[in-house]
Amino acid sequence: MKIWILEKREDFTSYTSNRFKEVAKKMDIDLKLVAPEELDLIVTKEGNKNILYNGKLLGLPDCLIPRIGTVTYYALAIIRHFERSGVFTLNSSQSMETSKDKLATLQLLASNNMPIPKTMLAKFPLNLEVIEKEFSYPIIIKTITGSQGRGVFLLENRNKLNDLANLMEISKDPRVNLILQEFISSSHGKDIRVIVIGGRPIGSMLRTASNNSFKANFSAGGSVAPYKLNPAIEWLAVESAKLMGLDIAGVDILFDQDSYKICEVNSYPGFEGFEKATDINVPEEVFKYIQLRLQGNI
Repeated sequence: MKIWILEKREDFTSYTSNRFKEVAKKMDIDLKLVAPEELDLIVTKEGNKNILYNGKLLGLPDCLIPRIGTVTYYALAIIRHFERSGVFTLNSSQSMETSKDKLATLQLLASNNMPIPKTMLAKFPLNLEVIEKEFSYPIIIKTITGSQGRGVFLLENRNKLNDLANLMEISKDPRVNLILQEFISSSHGKDIRVIVIGGRPIGSMLRTASNNSFKANFSAGGSVAPYKLNPAIEWLAVESAKLMGLDIAGVDILFDQDSYKICEVNSYPGFEGFEKATDINVPEEVFKYIQLRLQGNI
């Protein structure tokens, strides 16, 4: 089985990439890491969909795994090219395009009656009266794209909101898109991460923030522990991944008193903390799923 992982070159030596390489070797899988800038696409009217790697035409893999944090137009074009060349992609270009946008994700989930925190798209200039009418302090502010807790901040009061309004006025950058989000107090500093592969939750962990931070991400210094799946969490995770069209998803779930709310759905979840907490071999689970898909068993 021949698999390519599409990711940024600087991630070639990350924990995730090293684990994929390590497990691929044990399972006798031909694995190659490729960066978007190493590929050239050629489309002709005859229908040839050639993909060049560093200027050379190579045989296509059986499966492409896109693991790109910031999904650019070029990266999406590459993924589509592989799809239209008959390569199984995990995840699809459409699901990646939707999931890269946090607001689009929440809009899709909300339209399917999934529980989410109340969210508002920030516009310039900020209407402070409308915001304070819709939200109570503290308020979460997020960039539309971002991962590992980056681009997420807490506005504790009117002064902090004013600071944000002033910053937006100074920058006046139309590319800066932000969302305001309800703060779920019962989930302060903690959440649940579930990894779903092929419509099946392989496990979950509890993430807890350090130093009284409200961010529970392991990459931001939070601690992790195994967390037992229950029917509610399992259904929310599986249904979220299904609605997003994701074969692989990291679903972040907030505690909301006696129930839960979906915080985010990630198409390229890191799993260092997850493996540490659960002892589940994530690359092995991914490769086994790919094998089943390629064999037509699911």
